[in-house]
Amino acid sequence: MTSSFSAQQPPGPSAPSDTIDNLYQDHLGWLRGWFARRLSSKHDAEDLAHDAFVRILAGRHRFDLSQPRALLTTIGKGLVADHFRRRALEQAFLDGLADLPEPELPSLEEQALILETLQAVDRMLDGLPRRVRQAFLMSRLDGCSYESIASQLGVSMSSVQKYLAQALQACYRALYDDAH
Repeated sequence: MTSSFSAQQPPGPSAPSDTIDNLYQDHLGWLRGWFARRLSSKHDAEDLAHDAFVRILAGRHRFDLSQPRALLTTIGKGLVADHFRRRALEQAFLDGLADLPEPELPSLEEQALILETLQAVDRMLDGLPRRVRQAFLMSRLDGCSYESIASQLGVSMSSVQKYLAQALQACYRALYDDAH
């Protein structure tokens, strides 16, 4: 079955792939192997290979298809980093659950919802500039005052206020996007 999705290729000599279909057919096997060498699971490699093509299909950015393996490698590196960050977050969550007495353990459904929420917060935080993220975490997790944050980051109080306003806006956007 042939997909109706295609991507515009910039003009140029002997471009190897001029549609998403061709890109997929020509490079899926290579990309699976690339992921398999970096991950411990063939299933994860398969999932991430397909995720790479989903990113291209989502089309938020215009991709240059003249060097398909370079493009797929760039997308793949981001997916591998996200994969390991999600795994680390999941392991930290499970380690925290292991410390709870059995009667206080959330149900499996609640655990899945909590983990999904943690991953959404992680994605939101990862999208923030470094200082904004630091100020937000210092305020919300460490309970630091604005004065303390300003002192530790070496910035003014007004900067801290701007950082926290920016972080809260990102939180609201994440909540709004998840609700709709």
